[in-house]
Amino acid sequence: MSTFTSRDGTEIYFKDWGSGKPVLFSHGWPLDADMWEYQMQYLSSRGYRTIAFDRRGFGRSSQPWTGYDYDTFADDIADLIEHLDLHEVTLVGFSMGGGDVSRYIGRHGTARVAKLALLGAVTPIFGKAADFPEGVDASVFAGIKDGLLKDRAQFISDFAAPFYGIDKGHKISDGVLTQTLNIALLASLKGTVDCVTAFSETDFRADMAKVDVPTLVIHGDADAIVPFETTGKLAAQMIKGAELKVYEGAPHGFAVTHQQRLNEDLLAFVSR
Repeated sequence: MSTFTSRDGTEIYFKDWGSGKPVLFSHGWPLDADMWEYQMQYLSSRGYRTIAFDRRGFGRSSQPWTGYDYDTFADDIADLIEHLDLHEVTLVGFSMGGGDVSRYIGRHGTARVAKLALLGAVTPIFGKAADFPEGVDASVFAGIKDGLLKDRAQFISDFAAPFYGIDKGHKISDGVLTQTLNIALLASLKGTVDCVTAFSETDFRADMAKVDVPTLVIHGDADAIVPFETTGKLAAQMIKGAELKVYEGAPHGFAVTHQQRLNEDLLAFVSR
């Protein structure tokens, strides 16, 4: 397997496909790099180098007890970029992964970055805060943690309905549901729970202010997990010159439900 060792000694798995201008993908919770396989196949078949990693604690990466915070996640990305000596890379982050790539820019700048894509991302801020009362209430995240600690497998299985919009009529194959559960259960329980704290309590507004590269924001307007009005819509407004694409009726998991549209939009974005 392809791995690198982060600055704190954590071994992190990544896949590296194709050749050409690099596109680096950061996955959502509670998934791993495999969520990107169709986007990677599509772009690498069209002349791009695609890289995706398993966040620490998830997939095939090590499962440390600590380090599940966005500063560390951003530093892990920095270590991967340096390990592969990537330049002019397009960063693509989905859901909590949008926080990873945004915090990377906030901490490490854009010297190696060409573009940024935020897909259904938790940026600029997800949870409710004193100066952001429209955020998701803390009780929702407390319920998620409680469900994970009582019966993680069943909680993740049930989570698929709002994630993929099954409860809103979207058709998802049994295979995708099985794969989603299998991927999620590879993760550390500790990491899975701690990441809920990370994405619910981290404020990325200062990171948004540091984004100075062409940015694409894609969000479903029927996202029941990360509400469009308080995340994607605001992120696009905060980042100067950002392009916003709203997928009508799309759920959070639009990388599956709107796979071809996403593939084509990403190709158009990276090829400009």
